[in-house]
Amino acid sequence: MDRNSRPIEGIEHPDHRVEFQLSPGDIQAVRFGISPGHELAHAVRVLLRPAQHPLQWGWLRSVRDRLPRESFTLLATVIGEDGYLPDFLTATPHWDMTADAELDALRTAALEPMRVDFGKMVLRSRGARQQTLREMQAHPLRARRMIADAWSDVWDAVLAPVWPQLERILRADIATRSRTIAASGISTMAGDLHERVSWGDGAVRVRLRKHSEQVDCRGSGLVLVPSVMSSWGCMVLTEPPAQPTLFYPARGVTAGWARDATEIAAALGALLGPARAGILLAAGSARTTSQVAKDAEIAVSTASHHLSVLRDAGLIASERDGNRMRHLRTPLGEAMVGAVL
Repeated sequence: MDRNSRPIEGIEHPDHRVEFQLSPGDIQAVRFGISPGHELAHAVRVLLRPAQHPLQWGWLRSVRDRLPRESFTLLATVIGEDGYLPDFLTATPHWDMTADAELDALRTAALEPMRVDFGKMVLRSRGARQQTLREMQAHPLRARRMIADAWSDVWDAVLAPVWPQLERILRADIATRSRTIAASGISTMAGDLHERVSWGDGAVRVRLRKHSEQVDCRGSGLVLVPSVMSSWGCMVLTEPPAQPTLFYPARGVTAGWARDATEIAAALGALLGPARAGILLAAGSARTTSQVAKDAEIAVSTASHHLSVLRDAGLIASERDGNRMRHLRTPLGEAMVGAVL
């Protein structure tokens, strides 16, 4: 199905919505993922229509002068400014998805589904773009190679330099929402995703412009994917064989999100001290005290002291796992890091 890939404009039909039906209380039915391909596709759209994306202007200033023009033009032709986004550009999102894995999936994408996607884009385009897409549809093997090469070039130029900052926002969002599910349930978490997302009668509901559908996720589950580059609204993916997926705006995205990592560490360091700032920045995933000490290149006793201070301040939560303690940022810690980002 077509991913809803633009802010809703004009009059919206009140009954247009997709319902992802889940078993009430089934936490296992929902999982989170990260999609480098989705971020890159929407980075291209931001570059095509910068005036509509003020939260990306800081990032835009840093990448415009290093765009590989030929590769960008090819990707822009495939992706377009708005509307349908071809499914073959993104693999199924999962927690540890990397750009290399996404690119490998694109290089080996099945050709017949690609032809179908090209056909959808041909119907939604005109002029020179339509003719180029027709040629790609007629020669999908060559098109797949060209698109994958262009994907790699554009990724290296515009997203690879800021991926650590972007990924930190995505993982911080996932950590916060996962804790919300554990503490308050799926309904509370879903209701906080976006103004167009709600929970009711055992279903995650997403209001869209033109599409209505009921998707039974009780066998497959639902993948929730935060996004920095499509920070204005929600998109859905429902057509098999893809797993039902909801893309939503990550929290904590500001115009300064693409700041250099050293600047971020310095800003937190001025408040907390360099060692504690580094520990807090790295606490987006749970780590043991020994791992914290190793990553920070400090003694375990020193790491334990810094963790105790951060825990007393409400920035880090520590939970016992067997005979070890694991440490993770709290929502307050996420908010502090997000404010600096």
